[in-house]
Amino acid sequence: MRLLNHFAAGCLALVCISAQAETVSGLYQVREPLAGQGSEARAEATSKAFDTLVLRLTGDPKAPQSQALAGLRKDPQQIVNQVGSEAGPPESVLVEFDPGSTERALRKAGLALWGSNRPAIIGWWLNDGIEGSNLVGDGQSAAEPLHRAAQHRGLPLRLPLADLQEQLVADAKHIEGKDPAALREASERYGADALLAVHAREADGKWQGKWQLWLGDDREQGTAEGADQAALADAVLLAVSNRLAPRYVTRPGASSELLVQVEGMNLAHYAELSRVLEPYGARLQMAEGSTLTYAVSGNREQLRAQLALARLQEVPAEPAAPAQAAQAEPGASPQPAAPEPFDGMRFRW
Repeated sequence: MRLLNHFAAGCLALVCISAQAETVSGLYQVREPLAGQGSEARAEATSKAFDTLVLRLTGDPKAPQSQALAGLRKDPQQIVNQVGSEAGPPESVLVEFDPGSTERALRKAGLALWGSNRPAIIGWWLNDGIEGSNLVGDGQSAAEPLHRAAQHRGLPLRLPLADLQEQLVADAKHIEGKDPAALREASERYGADALLAVHAREADGKWQGKWQLWLGDDREQGTAEGADQAALADAVLLAVSNRLAPRYVTRPGASSELLVQVEGMNLAHYAELSRVLEPYGARLQMAEGSTLTYAVSGNREQLRAQLALARLQEVPAEPAAPAQAAQAEPGASPQPAAPEPFDGMRFRW
């Protein structure tokens, strides 16, 4: 126990300085435009901010309308820390929700929650407008509505540099194609977990887009539209959030007590793992050299998905020890019993 305590104490100092791209900051801070002036407009925007937050934390489009949340939706001030204003255009309210009160309320309502550790997405976004095609690159003015939409929907979005080589690769053929090999190769420099390809077109005074999302070998796709590029970006990233969330949410009543053992630990790994396992109520049980064992409450598949984001590899289960073939000779010293194989999930860095 003393070893465990010293290890934990030394590692906790690194938790606050461990920065990972998959961690979404400002998850409980929501901006919503004002649709008018006065207290009524602010109340309406605050209520809309509550809906946006629930969508961020659950990925379930039906969750904001849940009967169990009717009271909170009518009066979200119960879980609000403060409400401010931001100059436009458009003028907006900035609502800061209390994380603890919000999570307790949503869990009490029986809703599944998605933590702040989320897959980083590299977005290949091709716009076809009246001036021709343009691959949106980080730093361009066209990137701003994409970053705002990603923040609004709680997703860590990265955009490419859109240099000449990337513009040649991210053409309409590859953006809309079912084989992501070329885009994946171009994405390696950005270290993302998921790949999003969007082909957006301006037609009849509005924007329409086809999108595809790859996470590992899994592919999702859909279409969206909006009055302008900002509205289209928000619609696409809302759809992406809704598709990703079920892989990572922690659903009340659907969890079991599990042991998770991780090999190859050091101080930085400890800080990262503590953050990843926080939504699962992790309790450190044992520290043996560079191997830590945690007790967690969770679902095996969701844990696998979450730990994969931290670049952990699962270790095959230990084979059972062979049974003793013969009885010991009379008078011989008894042989020590073989240790029980670890009955849990094992991973390594």
